[in-house]
Amino acid sequence: MHGLKTILFDSLSEVGGQPQLLYPFKQITDIPTYDSIKASELINKLKHNLTNETKIITNHKVEQVEKKSDGFIIDNDFFTRSIIIATGAGAFKPKELPLKMDQNISKKVHYFIKNPQDFANQTVGIFGGGDSALDLALELAKVANIKVIHRRDQFRGLESSVNQLKSLKNVELLTPYLPKTIELSDNQLQIGLKQMGTTQMRTEHFDQIIVAYGFRANNRFVKKWGINLKGTNVAVNSTMETNVAGIYAVGDVATYPGRVPLIALGFGEAQIAITTIMRRLFPERNLTIHSTSI
Repeated sequence: MHGLKTILFDSLSEVGGQPQLLYPFKQITDIPTYDSIKASELINKLKHNLTNETKIITNHKVEQVEKKSDGFIIDNDFFTRSIIIATGAGAFKPKELPLKMDQNISKKVHYFIKNPQDFANQTVGIFGGGDSALDLALELAKVANIKVIHRRDQFRGLESSVNQLKSLKNVELLTPYLPKTIELSDNQLQIGLKQMGTTQMRTEHFDQIIVAYGFRANNRFVKKWGINLKGTNVAVNSTMETNVAGIYAVGDVATYPGRVPLIALGFGEAQIAITTIMRRLFPERNLTIHSTSI
């Protein structure tokens, strides 16, 4: 941030977004300086690099942004010269298992996991067929017996992950099935599965289950600030600026022709936005932008 005083707002209880909350154990491979790094390790390294000039405010969802001649007033309490939106896919809420359940059953149904050891030596059901479900299954298969339930024979996740799961003796892939009933029996979840296209039912027992049906996410709240959206994303120009001068968007929240959703690309977009901000705020400074100019 070139020494700029910065306020970081996060609507969650801790910073780190989806990597920290949804898949802290997942190996991220698209960061050029690492062969592979766990999501939680990446977040911790980024937090460690924050300077004392950065103030972090958690459990704060920004509601109001008022444009002034020299900057912005955020939620009637904070003044800033520029704003960078880095909300990823936006505020997200998991798609829930569509079955009626009481409180005792709900305790055994999870949408996020932090510590795979919490499932050690158990029989765990994972519902879903995308990369998140497959990644969860691969990670938990190290400590538990896994059954992956998907409504189609074909999975939406990486074929290599599916093949890896098929090679594991403690993993069973159940397709094509949909959950239809759920109850608690002898402290285990008893779930009735209906085979797609038939009336046949089968019953499976689990100590706990994880639902990985995806998330409902959106960034539409920024429309209140006068920002133009393209679909559910924020449209930006080549400097990562939105249609509102002084407000920028980087990472998966941003959209422009040809963009691909990679963490490494988001880092580069942040540098573009920050450099643009610095040049506008301090046109007299001679910025050192990259190492080869030293």
